[in-house]
Amino acid sequence: MDKKKVVIALGGNALGKDIEEQKEAVAKTAKVIVDLAQQGMDIIVTHGNGPQVGMIQNAMDNLIVMQQNYKQVPLPTSVAMSQGYIGIDLQNAIKYELLSRKIDGKVSTILSQVEVDKNDPAFKNPTKPIGRFLTKEEAQENEKNGIRCMEDAGRGYRIVVASPMPKRIRELETIKTLVGAGHIVITCGGGGIPVVSDEEGRLVGVNAVIDKDNASSLLASQLGADHLVILTAVEKVAINWGKENQEWLSDLTVEQAKEYIAQEQFAKGSMLPKVEAAIRFAQSGEGRHALITLLDKAAAGIAGETGTVIHS
Repeated sequence: MDKKKVVIALGGNALGKDIEEQKEAVAKTAKVIVDLAQQGMDIIVTHGNGPQVGMIQNAMDNLIVMQQNYKQVPLPTSVAMSQGYIGIDLQNAIKYELLSRKIDGKVSTILSQVEVDKNDPAFKNPTKPIGRFLTKEEAQENEKNGIRCMEDAGRGYRIVVASPMPKRIRELETIKTLVGAGHIVITCGGGGIPVVSDEEGRLVGVNAVIDKDNASSLLASQLGADHLVILTAVEKVAINWGKENQEWLSDLTVEQAKEYIAQEQFAKGSMLPKVEAAIRFAQSGEGRHALITLLDKAAAGIAGETGTVIHS
């Protein structure tokens, strides 16, 4: 019998707010991942990088101010850096958890480039928040300097960049090979390093951040995964959020989920992209289920005991 293939998209709460918190957070995350692997599942892990890539970009920008002989570091380079250091922390934590259970498991991190359409309309309308939360005054100062900012789901202001849709994961065959060889694979960190193909077929980085849930949905679809698990800060998706008639949702068809989107039930900077990514995966093949839930509820959610499941 074939093993179930599960793509787990980690949210920011699974990574902490800084490097020290991240090392603590990934240890907890690793336990959940190894629990699922012990149930006989092939596991592919993706993760966000919003605070991390913002931290790297800010550090590089400050370096230019202090040392004028340094040049601007492109955002795709910062995404690659974040993939590397988040990936190695996750990889080491998972490997240690395997060893602590006396399991000789293999774990690999793949720095991934994700191709987008250079004519994607997102480049004309930046909407993807990155970096730390800003005060209104800091956001206004950035706007004066030509740096776009927006309010992020009522939590504060953040810098925003273009968020084009992912079209192709360039390292897909490598990922497939490693999964087939029994590796737990960490990849598509932060949605992948955003690239376009030039006239000669070379990959060129672009100033954008790909939504990691969209990239995770594409990855899960192309790997033929059985489950896409999008982890977030709540156990289930809700409608009428924060109101007296708030309602938690356990089971949604694609059609029901689209209706709630039409009603604007989900916040644009928070739950909406997760539900949209879940819909795309559920529609991508027969019997595919997307789950939105908490990290420590992932196994129960896959078993159908909790979380919000979206299916065709």
